[in-house]
Amino acid sequence: MEELTKYISTISLSLIITSYLVIELRNLRLSAYAYIVQAVLMCSLFVIFATKNHGLYYWALTAFITKVVIIPYLLLRFIRRTTDQEFPPLIGYVGSILLITIIVLVFYRITHQYIEFVAPTPAAMEEPFRTNLAVSFTIFIMGLYCILVRRDAIKTVYGLLILENGVHLSLVSLAPLLRETAIIGVVSDVVIAVILLLYVISGVYEKFGSTDTFQLKGLRW
Repeated sequence: MEELTKYISTISLSLIITSYLVIELRNLRLSAYAYIVQAVLMCSLFVIFATKNHGLYYWALTAFITKVVIIPYLLLRFIRRTTDQEFPPLIGYVGSILLITIIVLVFYRITHQYIEFVAPTPAAMEEPFRTNLAVSFTIFIMGLYCILVRRDAIKTVYGLLILENGVHLSLVSLAPLLRETAIIGVVSDVVIAVILLLYVISGVYEKFGSTDTFQLKGLRW
């Protein structure tokens, strides 16, 4: 049991690394591949927890189809039609790396140490749920950072996907045994939102030849 706990915590912590790569890689295609790795890790966690709640197998299956197959396919197809280079962000490369590193270190340490204030439940005090929740809140903030700081519209989509994975990790960590957990996880998938966002971004690119979100104010429908 202790070995399984360490294994789950290792997978969970790997989500921070993959989030870091998705955000900081300037090549949008490579960011997509990093997201695929993160999606596979998420599905692995669902399968592990499904040994105690078989309903999570359905969530793992739908997550694999949407996160590992459909969404990456849509992103990579869009990138092939436009560009694989990110539009320059608001914060430079070095500054962004330093800032997000500080955010990750500070936020993870605080949430891990004081998780009882965020999730005051007996299960949250124990491993691997304590680490999982700290990771979930950390990558949620990382996704929000990506949405707010990046000017490239595709990176905004990546930020939403990272944010979603943070929400799903917290959900499966807080209520791994509830049957409703799998149902909520399936219906909260953002694949439809991604399709709509890519449609809007296509309009931006066709009109301005750029995926700069600052160009959105120039759109007329």
